[in-house]
Amino acid sequence: MKIAIASGKGGTGKTTLSVNLAVALTGVAKIGLLDCDVEEPNCHLYLKPPFDATEPVGTPIPVVDAAACTGCGLCARACEFNALLALPGVPLLLPELCHGCGACSYVCPEEAITEEDRTIGMVGAGYVGDLYFRWGRLNVGEARSTPVIAAVKNLETVPALDIVIIDAPPGVACPAVETL
Repeated sequence: MKIAIASGKGGTGKTTLSVNLAVALTGVAKIGLLDCDVEEPNCHLYLKPPFDATEPVGTPIPVVDAAACTGCGLCARACEFNALLALPGVPLLLPELCHGCGACSYVCPEEAITEEDRTIGMVGAGYVGDLYFRWGRLNVGEARSTPVIAAVKNLETVPALDIVIIDAPPGVACPAVETL
């Protein structure tokens, strides 16, 4: 069972409720607590885990091979987020705007665009007593928190949990939607 603690605004006690619910259920079942408020993670302040966020989370960004690029501008026209500017010559990348969709590399007729990961945050995971705890932290200045939230929610390598408590970020925008 998964239980998400969410609210349309901050400061309503989501973190306090999440941590206390997870701790209260520990010992009754196999419990996991996911702190998906990666812009302001606070569950670790209550739990004081013996680990830090050390697993990097990245998002793909395009890398243009200047020797192969003909400056046709198809990549910039395909970019829905205006992360590539088609100037005369090699396009200019604005990495903060890139959503990592890969459309630019797909449409490039010269195959001059490849992708590399750009680290945007970190994830930490482990046990605090019998409680499995996973949390993430978005790097300062990054605009897109959804890849870090997705990494926090990734429980593929975790033994089966009976109940997962999710501390959601405030609001109703993309981070809250990704969490839910």
